[in-house]
Amino acid sequence: MKFVDEATITVRSGDGGNGCTSFRREKFVPRGGPDGGDGGDGGDVILMADDSLGTLLDFKYKSIYKAGRGKHGQGSDKYGAAGEDLIVKVPVGTEVYDEETGELIADLVERDQQFLAAKGGRGGLGNIHFKGPSNQAPRKSFPGERGEERRLRLELKLIADVGLVGLPNAGKSTLISRISAARPKIADYPFTTLTPNLGVVRGETHAGFVVADLPGLIEGAGMGHGLGHQFLRHVERSRLILHLVDCQSERPESDLDTIEAELGSFDSKLLERPRIAVITKSDLAGGPENLGKLKKALESKGLEVLIVSAVTGQGIKELVQKTGERLAAMSGVSAEKEEREEWNP
Repeated sequence: MKFVDEATITVRSGDGGNGCTSFRREKFVPRGGPDGGDGGDGGDVILMADDSLGTLLDFKYKSIYKAGRGKHGQGSDKYGAAGEDLIVKVPVGTEVYDEETGELIADLVERDQQFLAAKGGRGGLGNIHFKGPSNQAPRKSFPGERGEERRLRLELKLIADVGLVGLPNAGKSTLISRISAARPKIADYPFTTLTPNLGVVRGETHAGFVVADLPGLIEGAGMGHGLGHQFLRHVERSRLILHLVDCQSERPESDLDTIEAELGSFDSKLLERPRIAVITKSDLAGGPENLGKLKKALESKGLEVLIVSAVTGQGIKELVQKTGERLAAMSGVSAEKEEREEWNP
């Protein structure tokens, strides 16, 4: 399925039905009086978060959503039926912006969370309401109110506990395929990941977590260069960031600085998130001595550093364990589970 994380839609709530002007006309009931019923209320347009959806692709093919209009009132005190509400399902993690003002008006981060996008118009009053001692035959009724029409911009931000970031070909896709059931495209050339991938990681001593593999960043990504800028927004919801650094890089420390700079350029608050530096492809490092030097250099930047190889499995279990412990500590809960889940790297 194609991944789409932005879409613009138009929502229209239903018009209210018109009130009715009518008088009772029955045999043996002279001067029966007004009996015009009210119009029904128009239907609402409601956005609802659905965790079975993972993309805004459907909104690329359909962009206008209308709720039902209210029925008109009738004689014999018959009130019009209310218009049918329209529930539009969106992925969990969808932000809703008013296209005209740019204001964020809803952030749907929980399953079944709802947002009233457009309120239906109220039904008009029938002449039954206007009868009085001085006006026993009112010929006045009100039309229904018009429904609302709004243009909304939807932005999807993936909800993941951990975000994997790094330069192209840093080993993000290989790592997520090793620690979870996700199976992204993997190849020995840059930019094989063109869309974010989500994977669920299960651990032995923690409740598990969701990890997002994001397309590779390049210098200038925070300013809109390359693929990274399009998907940097998905890092914003991550509680923990794993910086992947290729041990084969000619300038691994500079690679880390580039990633940090792009995160800060996009949103300075990202630099306040807990982060772990992960040296990847350790089986190709040329020995423990080279890995030791690289680890020491990265630790000098104030980050905890782990060494892994997704091919041989070196450090994978420790990475999962450390990540789970850090997330548990951030949540203020114990890392120990009452029921341990089996995990095999």
